Amino acid sequence: MALHPNQVKAARDRFRASGGKSDRFDCFVLCELARTDRHRFRLLDPDSDQTKALKALTRAREDLVAARVALGNQLRAELERFWPGPIGVFSSIDSPISLAFLARYPSPADARGLGEKRMAAFLKAHRYPMSKTPAELLARLRAAPAGRAGEVETRTRRQIVLRLTRTLAVMVGQIRELEAEIAAALDAHPDGEIFRSFFRSRDSVICAATLLSEIGDCRDRYPHRDAIAADGGQAPVAVESGKRKNAKFRWACTKRLRNALSTLAHNTCRWNPWAADRYANARQRGHNHRRALRTLGRAWARILWRCWQNRTPYDPARHTGLQQHVAVSIPTTSGARADVPATQRMAGAAVTRRAARRAERAALDGTPPSAIPVGG
Repeated sequence: MALHPNQVKAARDRFRASGGKSDRFDCFVLCELARTDRHRFRLLDPDSDQTKALKALTRAREDLVAARVALGNQLRAELERFWPGPIGVFSSIDSPISLAFLARYPSPADARGLGEKRMAAFLKAHRYPMSKTPAELLARLRAAPAGRAGEVETRTRRQIVLRLTRTLAVMVGQIRELEAEIAAALDAHPDGEIFRSFFRSRDSVICAATLLSEIGDCRDRYPHRDAIAADGGQAPVAVESGKRKNAKFRWACTKRLRNALSTLAHNTCRWNPWAADRYANARQRGHNHRRALRTLGRAWARILWRCWQNRTPYDPARHTGLQQHVAVSIPTTSGARADVPATQRMAGAAVTRRAARRAERAALDGTPPSAIPVGG
C-alpha cells in the first residue's frame, strides 16, 4: 500500500489528543491503519521497466534544463559586468550560435577588429539562417553600453566567460543527446504512439514522454476518467459547508504531470478549434489564463484517459466534440441538413500538421505554459 503523508498526519488525532509525535507512535499509527482501514487504501502497482527508464530520462533532462537556465543566467550576469554587447545579439544566450560567438569573441578586445565580412564568414561557418544581416547584428553589438573594466579585470573576466561558455556548450549538447534518447525510448514503448498522437509534430516528444512517464502504464491506477485530471492538478477541490459551496485550487498533485497537461492544453488551443473554443469559453466566464488552461487540460485528460484505457491513439475523426464543432449544416425548409463533404473539408483544414508544428515549436523550452499568454 501507498499512504500519503497527509493521511498519516490526519490519523494521529484518532489515537492521541495531545498532538505529540514520535517515530514509534507513527509506526503504531501505520500498523493500525493497515489493520483497520486497509480496504480504503490502494495497492501500489509498480510501472514497467520501460516506463521507469523513460521517467529517469525525462526527469534527468528537466534537471539539466534547470541547470542550463541557471548557468545561462550566470553567464549573462558576468557579461553585464564588463561587456553587455553579446547579450542581445542573438535570440538567447545559450543558443549554439551565441555560445560559438562567445567562444570566439569572449571580450571587447577580441571583437575590436570584427567587421561585416568577418561576421558574415562567422555566420556562414556556423550555418546561421541569416534572419538578421551581419550589419544588423553588428549594430546590436555596438549599440550596447561600453564596459569600464580595466585590463587586469577584463583579462580575468574573459577567462570566466570562456569557462562558463564551454560548460554551457557541453550541457546543451548533453540535453540534445538526452532528447534523442527520450525520443527513441518513447518510440519503443508500447504506449508511446498513444501519447504521441496528441501532438501533430513528431518533434514534440518531451511533453508526450513526460505524460507517459508520470501517468505510467498501470491502468488500474486511474479507475475513472477524472482520476488523471485530479492527479495532474487540473480539477479543483470542492469545499462545502451548509449552503456554502466553492472550489479551491488543488495543491496536492503531481507537479510534473500538471505542467505536462498544461503544455498539452496550451499547444492544442493554437491549432485545434475545439480546444480553442473551450479555452475561449472559459475566458468569457471570467477565468484567468491559468484557470482556463486547467479547464481545457481537464477536458484533454478525460480524452487521454479513454484513449489510454482502450490502447487507441487519438484520432480527430473520432473526437465527438471536435466533429460537432466543425460540422457544417445547410438550412432547408424541412430543417437543417448536414453537409457531409463540407464537414469533412472543415475537419481536414482544422487540424493541420503545419499549424500544429508551428504552435508546438513556439512553446518555450523550460518555461511553464501557464506563464505564456495565449493570443486571440
